[in-house]
Amino acid sequence: MQEVDFIFAIAVLVMSVVIHEVSHGYMANALGDPTAKYAGRLTLNPVKHLDFFGSFVVPVASYLLGGIIFGWAKPVPYNPYNLKNQKWGPALVGAAGPVANFIVAIFFGILIRLGSFYGFMSTPFMKISVMIVFINIILAIFNLVPIPPLDGSKVLFAFFPYQWRHIEEFLERYGFFIILIFIFFFLELIFPLITLIFRLLTGVSF
Repeated sequence: MQEVDFIFAIAVLVMSVVIHEVSHGYMANALGDPTAKYAGRLTLNPVKHLDFFGSFVVPVASYLLGGIIFGWAKPVPYNPYNLKNQKWGPALVGAAGPVANFIVAIFFGILIRLGSFYGFMSTPFMKISVMIVFINIILAIFNLVPIPPLDGSKVLFAFFPYQWRHIEEFLERYGFFIILIFIFFFLELIFPLITLIFRLLTGVSF
């Protein structure tokens, strides 16, 4: 049974990160950059988006080490210089992924609430729905952390005045190392927020 749960969790993660990346591409395309469209990445076909390390190795390792499924897909390519709005365009493209994950989480959170109240959800479907909500909240919150190359940095930089460009360049240069420090020492700080949002959406304690 645990193996079945693990397989479903991987499947949910894969589709959630695909939705996340495709949303970046659609927003960029809507704002004037067709790079993702020309690269064939505006599709929900997971084969086009999977990254061996981020979509398989990391999820398996994270599950075995801590029971939490986490991972990513190949970033959807886009050219910020093609965007119609150079100041807010990158922020909108960056925010599109987490927003899509929140929409998925809200939809299945509503299903869980209605299913719990009216009793029309089977136990297996309830478990899968809980998994979908939890994984999508994790993806949304983690990606909103304002450290490059995470999506939250694109939103943060849109509010930076031009004279703070050197701070943006510093964060972009050392972002990978800062993320590692965050993951190893501060990642647990976001889990109370994740569990709070989960309870608010589903009415269920995780």
